[in-house]
Amino acid sequence: MTTPHLPKVAGINPPLSAPSHTPPPASAEDEAASPTDSAGSPGTGECAGPAGPGDSARSPHGPGGASPAGSPGGAGPSSSASCPATAGPCGAPAPARSPRPAPHAVVQDHLAGWICDLTALQELTERLARTDTLDSALRELLRAGAALVGARRGLVTLQPAHGPGRDRRTTVGLGLGQADLGHLETIPHGPLPAGTTGPPAAYDACGRLFDDLPPAGSRAGAAHPDIAADENLHPRHREVAARLGYGASYAVPLESEAAGRLGAAVWLYDEPAEPTGRQRHLAGLYRDYATEHLARHLALAEARETAATLHEELLPSRLPRIAGVRLAVRHRTGPRGGGDWYDALPLPEGALGLTVGGVTGSGPGAVAATGRLRASLRAYAVMEGEDPVAVLSDLELLLRLTEPARSATAVFAYWDPAERKVVLAGAGHCPPLIIGEHRVAYVETSLSAPLGMLACWEAPSIEIEPAPGETLLFYSDGLLHRTGDTMDRAFARLHAAAASVPRAARHDPDAVVEHILRTVLPDDSESPTGTDSPEDVVLLAARFD
Repeated sequence: MTTPHLPKVAGINPPLSAPSHTPPPASAEDEAASPTDSAGSPGTGECAGPAGPGDSARSPHGPGGASPAGSPGGAGPSSSASCPATAGPCGAPAPARSPRPAPHAVVQDHLAGWICDLTALQELTERLARTDTLDSALRELLRAGAALVGARRGLVTLQPAHGPGRDRRTTVGLGLGQADLGHLETIPHGPLPAGTTGPPAAYDACGRLFDDLPPAGSRAGAAHPDIAADENLHPRHREVAARLGYGASYAVPLESEAAGRLGAAVWLYDEPAEPTGRQRHLAGLYRDYATEHLARHLALAEARETAATLHEELLPSRLPRIAGVRLAVRHRTGPRGGGDWYDALPLPEGALGLTVGGVTGSGPGAVAATGRLRASLRAYAVMEGEDPVAVLSDLELLLRLTEPARSATAVFAYWDPAERKVVLAGAGHCPPLIIGEHRVAYVETSLSAPLGMLACWEAPSIEIEPAPGETLLFYSDGLLHRTGDTMDRAFARLHAAAASVPRAARHDPDAVVEHILRTVLPDDSESPTGTDSPEDVVLLAARFD
């Protein structure tokens, strides 16, 4: 007896069990003696009976020859005993016997199925790996899971009990609108799983669909093949299923050994159905990879939020109130934590210092450098703010000595209320924009290098006298870079946005910066972190009464 073992491919268990044994190969003598494998197959008329017209050609005794008595095919009492057990009545052909597939053919069929499954899993995991945001990863998880289990709709809920993402629940639906999610939230909770001491986060809101999932530590799925006929479900659950038009569901926990339980996903069938064992196996393999991918996205999102919060804390918590000047600001932090800053600080004798700048790079290091430079600039401004060139020269020396691997751009302006003039100097930064009743123009600042680029930085300052009602707008280069245009086109776009500020809104600096931001960047002005661009966006406006 031989026992072939089917090979395992990439951890996928064979959906069909291996045959318990394979019959040994028959010998030549066995083949000659076997009525089923001999040249005369069973039921071909070897039994005694009327001979057909063609039987004489196959007879060993020639045409019209008679077999000896008692021999196979001869007339006599022993002729009936010569009929095979599987043959029909003598003279009638036996039913055809289907050939048994060879063992190697079964193995090839299994291997072909496994290779097909592996190919599908590879394509789906590659699509998931290309997602660069948590929302896109959740939507890809739902789409791929629906394809694996044969469903059309689904939803996923994330809220880990600990670690990144624990303070915020995220729910994404596939083929379900907000109204549908609202109906699902009305399903009452069932009894909590054994070993659950309280309502965990995964059982909140739409998590009511996951009541049948096992407690943490088990990754088994839960299926309801026929919701309408399931008397164990809450009547409200069956009512919502009938309203939304789904007849079955299959839920799986999103859990891994490293990340723990992050949440759960459920797919909804239009008709009563249940995934097969093969579908469950493939969905489980994909779920394990997707859970690790989602855990990395949660950790990355938390790190970005931490960097953004730290950056915001390093910037002014509120703008000062200065007689004759009204201020407004908009700040959008890049997802990686950019290095831009702004400041407005009151100075002696009712003066005001305004600055916008940025350091190279992004991430926690750039944020920390931003905090150090802004704090140093405030000190220099208090001591010699009336000379913006001196302020930037001291800042450049500090940067070159303490941050030799970094460079920075900055603009600093000093408002003198007694003479109603603004003195400003820039170091490689974008020129401010003055917006008034009769003019919208860029301030002609002198061309200068960024801080830290030259052995000795120096540039002349310029003076402007804003008329009452005019607004001086400072901004970061991230505002221009996020447009995706060339710099010339971006400057023209900003100028056009400033010129299009409604006349009734020009007296309010908040309305001015909001209009400009929405016009220049219509796609990401609503998001506090903007798009995927690493650039920060800063707009600081000062309106002079």
